[in-house]
Amino acid sequence: MKTIILAMGMAGLTVFGSAAYPAPTVYIPLGSGNQVIAVDGATDRILASYPAVDNPHGLVATPDGEYLIAGSLVETPLPAGAAHDTPNSKLFLIHPQHGHVMRAVPVAGWSHHQAITPDGRYVLSTHPTRNAVSVLDLVGNKIVQTIATGAGPNYTLITRDGKRAYVSNAGDGTISELSIPGWTIARSFAGGPEPEHLTGSRDERLLYAISPKAGTIAEIVVADGKVKRTFPVGKNAHGLDISDDGKTLFASARGEDKLVAIDIASGRTRTLALAPAPYHLNTIHGAGKVYVSSSKKPVIWVVDQKSLKLVGTIALPAGEGHQMAVVE
Repeated sequence: MKTIILAMGMAGLTVFGSAAYPAPTVYIPLGSGNQVIAVDGATDRILASYPAVDNPHGLVATPDGEYLIAGSLVETPLPAGAAHDTPNSKLFLIHPQHGHVMRAVPVAGWSHHQAITPDGRYVLSTHPTRNAVSVLDLVGNKIVQTIATGAGPNYTLITRDGKRAYVSNAGDGTISELSIPGWTIARSFAGGPEPEHLTGSRDERLLYAISPKAGTIAEIVVADGKVKRTFPVGKNAHGLDISDDGKTLFASARGEDKLVAIDIASGRTRTLALAPAPYHLNTIHGAGKVYVSSSKKPVIWVVDQKSLKLVGTIALPAGEGHQMAVVE
């Protein structure tokens, strides 16, 4: 439990000092709103905001909730002939309890999405313009490695034992498997047309990759890297996550203004109309909810996982919700 004192400011709620954070707490980067907010996952109430973050998109939290790491979509032009790992963007380290950006770590290329190892030490960040992912060591607060992946790396997922990571490469339709802590590419396999967001089955034997281009989800067998099934979602599919019980996939279709729930065992689908443009989404473990953002409106829709009914909305102070981080 964290302690904070809240006060209203020009950019919304701002953290100054200390009262209790509940569990789960959901942290949401607001992109063009240039801030990150904290939301009570039980009551859907905004608890705090952390300003002075340049266009944050990808976001992770350490398992204990002590730190947030936000990537930025802002980058400066590189000089001619610059090395592939020349820094031109930043990762922001935020301390939620103290309510400020502690440090901005230079990184090579704007950061799309992040993932964090289970021990909370390393953060992987994808850099689509550099065809690489970077490894941030939170102990030394520095980038320790930049790894060439496939073209246009988008999303990354780390296994619960912290030994492997998967990176979707939207530019060439592949998924790279990384060995940890060696940070080497162990293999590459097909991920469907332009794979982006990823999630996995609870037993980690299956990987799910969403394709906005095809409007589908590929179900991939991790052992052999082969696509087993393909589930339809809809035009411009985007957000993806799995239910608390591991039986249902949730996906958004921006081009059709709907949230789709897919029963993994049967392949049957249910839909909920959400407009405009449902975008990123996260299941909120322990609360039985799905948070869904809009790419065109400052709102988070709150959906019940089992009934697929809209049970509430969260009005955002600015911008649009991107990759959310849940601290349980």
